[in-house]
Amino acid sequence: MPGLATTIEAILYLKGQPLDIGKLAELARCDREDIEEGLIELMNEYAHRDGALEIVETLDGYCLQLKERYRFLVDLLIPIDLGVGALRTLAAIALKGPISQTDLVELRGSGVYQHVPELVAQGFVRKRRQAEGRSSLVQVTDKFYQHFEIDQLPQLRVKGATPAQVDDTVLENEDEREPEVPEVESAS
Repeated sequence: MPGLATTIEAILYLKGQPLDIGKLAELARCDREDIEEGLIELMNEYAHRDGALEIVETLDGYCLQLKERYRFLVDLLIPIDLGVGALRTLAAIALKGPISQTDLVELRGSGVYQHVPELVAQGFVRKRRQAEGRSSLVQVTDKFYQHFEIDQLPQLRVKGATPAQVDDTVLENEDEREPEVPEVESAS
């Protein structure tokens, strides 16, 4: 079994994202029961060693990650060098993606043409040509989820809006947004 625990460790390290038991079994070419035993052994090893990494179970599966007490090192050693506009574009891609670059320009403005190459260069966004049409699709990468410590993006909810309305209104250019005014009940 030590060989399987090491194989699981290598898979989790190389994939860099949570994997469920079924996917781990497929990649390790063994059955689910063996993976469960290997995971228990591996998690036990990590729990008893005084290292910076740990194996944890998330909603999406098991992953190898940095222990919480060392997370400050991520920003210290791997600083993010993005301006506010690029960060807002990244947020739009994360929430709406995969999204065509044309739609992203409509949503965020022409600054997207500078932001996307910068986000691709930093590894937060992947850009690929669509089979049809001229515009490329952009979407966030695993690095985005790891750097910002996000397992999954929440569903956006706007008070009183249908899901279709949320899709159309949530990420407008901030200049065009009207401030939200709370509803006031009349005292008649």
